[in-house]
Amino acid sequence: MKKLISLAAFALVMTLAATVDTAPLAAQQKRQGSPHETIYTVVDKTNRVVVVYGRPYTKDAKTGQNRKIWGGLVPYDKVWRLGADEATMIVTQQPIKMGATTVPAGAHTLFLLPSENGPTKLIINNQLAQWGLQYDEKQDLARVDAKKEPLDPPVDQFTMAIDRNPAGGGVLKMMWEATQFSVPFTTVK
Repeated sequence: MKKLISLAAFALVMTLAATVDTAPLAAQQKRQGSPHETIYTVVDKTNRVVVVYGRPYTKDAKTGQNRKIWGGLVPYDKVWRLGADEATMIVTQQPIKMGATTVPAGAHTLFLLPSENGPTKLIINNQLAQWGLQYDEKQDLARVDAKKEPLDPPVDQFTMAIDRNPAGGGVLKMMWEATQFSVPFTTVK
């Protein structure tokens, strides 16, 4: 019975995720030509983790010129919407632990606070269904350190991935230009 209720709650959250860009939000803002993607992975056999995000390109849509991403289009030490257009959303079927924080099952918004020299932070926020530029720090659930690594070859389009860890849990990856940020997580049972 508990599993059935959990599945029903997850289905409700996924319905919310599917309707995020409906009338009220779409009426407020217009997408800028970045494709949008929904990725998911099942970790620990029972925890589906879903991310919905916009995928901007390195090339400027208007001029066709390559843009400098980190420290340019995405300034250091400023909160970034982690994608394009609507805010990036993560949905988990079960609670997960990122860093020292337990993230409750359900939907949350992700932002990134990149730093050139200090630690970059993944921000888990409780806002939902807003444009990515509408960030409210008061609704932060947590800020978790993200590991920064060089990426070779470079990626022309912002890409996110969820990799399973054979030992349990997974890793959320964010890749663009020649940089990858990653945050490991585990399922809370």
